[in-house]
Amino acid sequence: MSTPHPDTVTQRPDEPQHRYTPALAQQIEERWQDRWEERGTFHAANPGGELTGPDGATPAGDPYFIMDMFPYPSGAGLHVGHPLGYIATDVVGRFRMMCGDNVLHALGYDAFGLPAEQYAVQTGQHPRVTTEANMETMKRQLRRMGLAHDSRRSFATIDPEYVRWTQWIFLQIFDSWYDADAERPGDTVGTGRGRARRISELRDELAAGTRPVPGHDGDNAGGAVWAALSEAERRDVVDAQRLAYVDSSPVNWCPGLGTVLANEEVTSDGRSERGNFPVFTRNLRQWKMRITAYADRLTDDLALIDWPDKVKAMQRNWIGRSTGANVRFDVVGTTDLDAAGAGTQVEVFTTRPDTLFGATFMVVSPEHPLLDEVPAAWPDGTHAVWTGGFDTPSEAVVAYRREAAAKTAVERQADAGKKTGVFTGHLAVNPVNGDTIPVFTADYVLMGYGTGAIMAVPGGDERDFAFAEAFELPVVHTVEPVGGLPEGHEGAWTGDGVAVRSANDEISLDGLGVAEAKARIIAWLEAQGTGAGTTTYRLNDWLFSRQRYWGEPFPILWDADDRPVAIPADMLPVALPDVPDYAPRTFEPDDADSEPEAPLGRNDDWVQVTLDLGDGPRQYRRDTNTMPNWAGSCWYYLNYLDPTDSSAARASGGSVVDPGLEQYWMGPRHNATSGPAGGVDLYVGGVEHAVLHLLYARFWHKVLHDLGYVSSLEPFGKLFNQGYIQAYAFTDERGAYVPAGEVEGDEQSGWTYQGRPVSREYGKMGKSLKNVVTPDEMYAQYGADTFRVYEMSMGPLDLSRPWNTRDVVGSQRFLQRLWRNVVDETTGAVTVTDDEPDVATLRALHRTIADVRVEMEQMRPNTAIAKLITYNNHLTGLASVPRAAVEPLVLMVAPVAPHLAEELWERLGHGASLAREPFPVADEQYLVEDTVTCVVQVKGKVRGRLEVAPSISDADLEAAALAEPNVVRALDGAPVRKVIVRAPKLVNIVV
Repeated sequence: MSTPHPDTVTQRPDEPQHRYTPALAQQIEERWQDRWEERGTFHAANPGGELTGPDGATPAGDPYFIMDMFPYPSGAGLHVGHPLGYIATDVVGRFRMMCGDNVLHALGYDAFGLPAEQYAVQTGQHPRVTTEANMETMKRQLRRMGLAHDSRRSFATIDPEYVRWTQWIFLQIFDSWYDADAERPGDTVGTGRGRARRISELRDELAAGTRPVPGHDGDNAGGAVWAALSEAERRDVVDAQRLAYVDSSPVNWCPGLGTVLANEEVTSDGRSERGNFPVFTRNLRQWKMRITAYADRLTDDLALIDWPDKVKAMQRNWIGRSTGANVRFDVVGTTDLDAAGAGTQVEVFTTRPDTLFGATFMVVSPEHPLLDEVPAAWPDGTHAVWTGGFDTPSEAVVAYRREAAAKTAVERQADAGKKTGVFTGHLAVNPVNGDTIPVFTADYVLMGYGTGAIMAVPGGDERDFAFAEAFELPVVHTVEPVGGLPEGHEGAWTGDGVAVRSANDEISLDGLGVAEAKARIIAWLEAQGTGAGTTTYRLNDWLFSRQRYWGEPFPILWDADDRPVAIPADMLPVALPDVPDYAPRTFEPDDADSEPEAPLGRNDDWVQVTLDLGDGPRQYRRDTNTMPNWAGSCWYYLNYLDPTDSSAARASGGSVVDPGLEQYWMGPRHNATSGPAGGVDLYVGGVEHAVLHLLYARFWHKVLHDLGYVSSLEPFGKLFNQGYIQAYAFTDERGAYVPAGEVEGDEQSGWTYQGRPVSREYGKMGKSLKNVVTPDEMYAQYGADTFRVYEMSMGPLDLSRPWNTRDVVGSQRFLQRLWRNVVDETTGAVTVTDDEPDVATLRALHRTIADVRVEMEQMRPNTAIAKLITYNNHLTGLASVPRAAVEPLVLMVAPVAPHLAEELWERLGHGASLAREPFPVADEQYLVEDTVTCVVQVKGKVRGRLEVAPSISDADLEAAALAEPNVVRALDGAPVRKVIVRAPKLVNIVV
């Protein structure tokens, strides 16, 4: 071994030679980390293939797949807040391994990302160089922590083979469409219909005439309509239905970053999540993924998985499923000479069609096509407040559209309370009563949400009421509580009630509750041909293009007709080319009229390519966008199953994962705790990914499931969101941050830095706050095991907690006491005895075993550690420590302090690692909750005492008393005339 034995470590002169110090801890830890790696201690055994367990072992026990959220390797390295989740999963994984499970726990690196690209822009250094250096730093820090990962399964998203499979999955999505009527196998919630199918199947059905041709009139019986189309027209029909498609539509354009962003990458104040630049709405041609086709399944299948309610609610809210009706309002001309809009219709979606009789005006988005033509003059009855001070509707609408275009979508929503808007000059007809109502435009209505138009019911909606008040519009209440509105009520009524003032010659809703009124009015609208019941979603299709360099290139070629062509699987991966400049062209942050310009477009030799795809050499143009950084993290859990897989199916490009491996590790009900959806058994990470990574990964997984590549319905069966480790920061009288580690004082006396008072604040760790503590510092000052124990004992895993380096010493003392209970600090000799533990120790031991097992099963390591400390203190108070009392403690400590436990286990005489030793099991006879002291009298004198359960029966207590050795001696064979039992505290024996 290159590392010296711990006993050779030099201690301080005033310390015993063999005391458990940070220096000794370091040597122990590094030695055991080397051993684990050499022996393959944490190798998980696959049911087939080359990845076996230690020494070629085959799978034993239930499969248990545990994961941390994909880390991004930052140049700054880790601070002590980052490892909380990693240590937690390590503790769980080690515990489950000791419980007999076949544990798969690995860690890879999400290596594409904007920080490395931005660094490349600044320095000219290739992002790969930066990223790989950052990964090496992170690997070193994590290895030093003693994490029980199967290192054979590690990889990075930038590895060529991984890029190949990411691109391959994209091509499967590109080669698919969603058939809403197709049945799907497996456990389902809802209808059980709707799944992805191959594009070839769509073509076959269109050609056979079993499916109408979208966008083309006529009966397609026998494929007549399809046969009449040119090949170019057929491709347009098919391309429009792909799950991955190109579309020109409103997108989030960020000039300051030079790229477009998904909705989820835009903050609540309308700025980019990275860089905090303003984001604008622009119509651009971009790749999208049809995630909306899966909206119902993504909502319904949340019932199949064990996730925090908060995360489920966030996903449901983001998907935003709403049921209601689409209602069509006729738009009428205002005069015989001015028929602008006459004969057209405006469609609105409303969740409350039962309030249609109260709709007194409409509002459309400034981008709505109705406004492309407006009346030349204000119609009769136009209020002055409606016009915005303009002489004509066209002037008013043009000015308002210009004003709205200068705002982000979020700014428009935030300004909704200001009630800006203008009358368009258009009038619409309410289909339920024939009333003519004015059509306004206002920027709080967004074209990208719903139909871009709303019907306004000021009697039932507070925002509509405020708008009506501002613009002198009528208010009609159509829902009231039974008996009428409360006396003196003003404004909208948004409470419960029944329908009122809601009748015409053909239908009446009056007196009905909301549900019944909605059903009745929807049926009437459908019969009239003016509306239909429908479901809408807040979720938009996933914007998948990025104008960046450092990402996966699209495996797509554009032909001479500017139509997309998939690159054959055997030509993957498509590698990133060298470019003269890594930066997308950026613009002034507020230059909303700028256009994207991607870095890949600067390498013409790469962009323009001649290939033979089976029909002779042809000229193609490569796609110059790259995939978003979410692409690689959408499927990485599948690659952990075997990143080295060279099976025929995978090698030929036929499947991203071996079906047998996926079924074994992730299939539905693959172990006793796996649910009907299957998936990863425990996935730990931050709640901030609830509607980003988690939603995207679920979508990709469901497509792969539909296409037959995976058996599990969901990627992650159980999700756990860890809290955060935060820290105190300190500022001086100037407001400047000072080094937190050099501040002295406490809450009572106050805080000082170099003798001057400072103020304390609480929040995140950061270099700028001068409060960062790194794991490297903890390793040097205390050792990795002490660091692990402290992080796990700070509080419940799902809650945030403050870091305080001064408190780490408590965890250090626990481990030092445990060490002293086994090893003599002066001689290094093992001091345990072979004596049998006394009853009190056995009770303490088995109660600890029972309690710790429950706490570990429930992921409460903080309370488990507290119980271990209590029991260790009990052993410290003994004159000598029995082997049978301390060896179970060493095993129980192993998940949280594995290096120390391994060292003690070896010193106690065990040759093999304890990593797969059975976790202790409590003996029920020692789990009596409490005991009482029973006095045993013979001839009126106390002759013995018994520790018994409070619930002991008279017969059992009598038998125990007569068998007590001191009582037997006192009786000396004399016959017992009578035994008086007063359970549980007294037994009186009369001879």
